Amino acid sequence: MDKKDYYEVLGVKKDASDEEIKRAFRKLAKQYHPDVNKEPGADAKFKEIGEAYSVLSDPNKRSQYDQFGHAAFQGGAGAGAGAGGFGGFDFNDFDFGDIFGDLFGGGFGFGGRGRGKNRAQKGPDTLVQLQLEFMEAIKGCKKSIKIDLNDKCPKCNGAGGFKEKTCPTCGGRGRVVVQQNSLFGVFQTETTCKDCGGAGKTYQEKCTECNGKGFIRQTKEIEIDVPAGVDTGNKLRISGKGEAGSNGGPNGDIYIEFVVKEHPVFEREDKDIYIEVPLTVVEATLGCKKEIPTLDKNVILDIKPGTQNLTKLKLKGKGVKPVNSHFTGDLYAVINVVIPSKLSKKQKELFKDLGDTELDNETEIKRFKKYLD
Repeated sequence: MDKKDYYEVLGVKKDASDEEIKRAFRKLAKQYHPDVNKEPGADAKFKEIGEAYSVLSDPNKRSQYDQFGHAAFQGGAGAGAGAGGFGGFDFNDFDFGDIFGDLFGGGFGFGGRGRGKNRAQKGPDTLVQLQLEFMEAIKGCKKSIKIDLNDKCPKCNGAGGFKEKTCPTCGGRGRVVVQQNSLFGVFQTETTCKDCGGAGKTYQEKCTECNGKGFIRQTKEIEIDVPAGVDTGNKLRISGKGEAGSNGGPNGDIYIEFVVKEHPVFEREDKDIYIEVPLTVVEATLGCKKEIPTLDKNVILDIKPGTQNLTKLKLKGKGVKPVNSHFTGDLYAVINVVIPSKLSKKQKELFKDLGDTELDNETEIKRFKKYLD
């Protein structure tokens, strides 16, 4: 079954602000939460709302969705080792409890589960810009990048210490209840346990390698398979190679955002390529055979006599095949008739002789001169 448009699910326009998306989500989440709405289908609707919000509330995922729709999150096959597909996103990666807990508090999570620091949590994602030469983006290539990341401490395996024990202060809950007496009675408030920081556990020995943090800063070198046809602004997701998770959670993802350099001859517009072909006045007037470059090889262009300036000649199928597209664009050769700025004496005489002929009999010139009479 085809997925519904995420903007339609939340009932917002495609140019909706982050605050508008958040407000729409709040309203729908309260309406369809399974603890509130017992009607058939409310559970599925609630999950659909959460899925839509998880994408549109994240700038990176929203950008991918706006470019490629649901296809941006259908990575897997052919993505290469360690990759989640072009712009991919695995909906198993997010937790509905996290999404709704952010807005409504821990007591209003999906299925009634509140979020706690003692749960395994995925590491944060990382965005890296990668500059490509024009032809590297067109043809695809392999690249290597170096990036500084928080990686799991090898000595304590990310735990932060040794000889784990349940926190005696909170009893493993990660939160403690504090009672306060006032003129109005006794008030109870629940706060994060200060001794364990909400983890619910402590260690008898702190790891000296990471100083109890569970991670260390490392420089990683990552090999990237750049797909053919990428353009500036496209993103590639590398799954599980980002920042270290906490409490045994998986690593985050790395998103590679491509920036493509300009080419001295070719200009790209989506899947089409444009190239300016300079001609002399003689070549444009009499016609000629002109050799021009394409993305693959040089070809001979047939210039017909009387070709006008800015004429566009299409070479079908000589453009780009963008990522996740089944269609290849075209190449347009744009004629630029170059008027000489310096002439020799002989050339001036030839042009004067030519000017004495009936060159002004062209229809366009006649039409203009008619209004001067």
